[in-house]
Order: sequence, then C-alpha cells, then structure tokens
Amino acid sequence: MSQKIQRVGVIGAGAWGAALAIACNRAGREVTLWAREPEVVASIHATRENTLFLPGVKIPDSVIATGDIAEAAKADAILVVTPAQHTRSALAALAPHVAAGLPVILCAKGIERGSLSLMTEALSETLPSATAAVLSGPSFAKEVAIGLPTAVTLACADRAVGDAIVQAISSSTFRLYYSNDLVGAEIGGSVKNVLAIACGIADGLGLGDSARAALITRGFAELTRLGEALGGKRETLTGLCGLGDLILTCSSAQSRNFSLGRALASGKSAAEALSDKRSVAEGAETAPALIMLAQRSGVEMPICETVLAILEGHITTKDAVIALLSRPPRDEI
Repeated sequence: MSQKIQRVGVIGAGAWGAALAIACNRAGREVTLWAREPEVVASIHATRENTLFLPGVKIPDSVIATGDIAEAAKADAILVVTPAQHTRSALAALAPHVAAGLPVILCAKGIERGSLSLMTEALSETLPSATAAVLSGPSFAKEVAIGLPTAVTLACADRAVGDAIVQAISSSTFRLYYSNDLVGAEIGGSVKNVLAIACGIADGLGLGDSARAALITRGFAELTRLGEALGGKRETLTGLCGLGDLILTCSSAQSRNFSLGRALASGKSAAEALSDKRSVAEGAETAPALIMLAQRSGVEMPICETVLAILEGHITTKDAVIALLSRPPRDEI
C-alpha cells in the first residue's frame, strides 16, 4: 500500500470504539468517530466525554464526533467497532460511501447468529471491494483509552496494507503485531468471550483459582480445535488474539462476559443479568452461533455447550459443574 494512512474513521462509539478513536488520535491520526446514538455525539461535543459508554475519560478536541456515517467514511482506513450482531448492518450503511480497496478493520469479537458468519465473511458479502483486516487481542477499553500499555494482533492478508495499518495506529502504549491469519484472529476473539462466562460462573460459585485455571486450559483446547478446523493457525491461537485475550477476559471483573457469568452464578437468569447492561456481553450473543458452527465443523466444545445451556435456562450453574466433572475420563492430548 503506497498511500500513508492519515485519516481514520471509527464506526461505533461504544466504550471500545471511543477508546480506539483516542488511541488512533494518540498515534497522530486525524479521527472521525461515528455514533448511532445522538446523545453520544452531543455528549462528546458538550463535555469531550462519552458519558454513556466511557465516562471519566477525556476525548481529545481533535477527535470529531458525528452522526453522519458518510462523514466518517471520508478516511484512509475505517475501524468498524459495532457489536458483532450489528456489524453487517453497519457495513451495509457504509457501502455507498467506501472506495474500492479501502482498508476496513473489523474490531467486533463474535459470530453472526443465523448465518454463522465470521465478521470477515460479513464484510466480503457487503463490501467485497474493501481490504479486510481484523484487530483483536487482550485489551480493556478504559485501559487503552487512558494510555496503559496494551499489545494486540492486526491480521490482514495483504502484508503491505497490514504494515500500513500497524504503522498508523501503533504508539508507545498501543502496540500492534502483524499476522496474516484472519480466521485465527477472529476465532480467538469470539470463543474467549463464551469461555469468560464459564470462568465468571466458576468465580461466582467460589470454586477457586484451580478451577479457573482448568477452565482456561481446557477451554483453550476447545478454542484451538475449532480454530484449526476452520483454517486458523495454531501459532495465532497461542498468541495475543487467542491465548492472551482468553487469559485476560477469564481473569477480570472488568470483562463484561466474566461479570455476566458471576451474575448467572448468583441465580439470575440470562435475561435478568443482561437487562441492566447498556454495553453488550458478546459471549451471550455469540454462544448459539458458536455451538452451531462447531457442530457443523464436527468439533466438540463441551464447556461452551454448557455455557449455552445455562444461558438458555436448560441447566443450573451448579448442575452444569457436576455435569462437566462427570464426563468420562480421557487423555489430555
């Protein structure tokens, strides 16, 4: 890619979208942040804060907030940071305004329900002329926004475009590592959200650190099986966007999915646990599609299947633990 990336459009102004807009601005880019909610645009204009999704964090004056998606599309690269179940509609809205070959960086971590599509597949169907990239890895929005050190994966099949994105967005506190494995990057980010719910349940039930370590390790085996079955590379899955993101999300109450698991362990139904959350717990949305995709691929994922059964109210959290522990013994590898 010969053209340097200077102008960046960020589609979606939730906590992660706002944090990435700040990170891109910190790297020296001109940033336009598109929000679906008029109150978010108004809040940023009035207070320089996204009081709805990322309160207490200043958004630089040079970041432009807009409700006009065409305005945000006037960029050298676009980051799409809408929730996974809304990414296709956001891409469709972008389509009339995007030039051929424009890098579109997908930042949602999930699998589309119904179609069972990864976000790159949704992009190829709605914006086939765009150059796809995936940004994924261990990162909490507020930490990135305030400049705490963070490292993530940037996956792109086109090395020149990938390098241009890495150079454009990286800074002293936000480091991007290049990969050409988009499938691995997507599967790592999607599956870890479901596994984080399992770890939150274990934490909420007081099962201890040993149980969480076992869930992370055996959950990672599930993640790896599916990733490789779909064409992802083992080295990607053992990297930042796989194992790294899994460890972070399964170990901290900052994770919305981990917190959801804790709420489920307290006896709340999924509907009750999610009713007071403005931000999306992607694992709850992805779980049904993930299990259908795994079954279609002939991949066994007992922990993720158990999480789905809990979310759908088919089994209690305590009975789920007993069911997992009662599985027939098997070799670890």
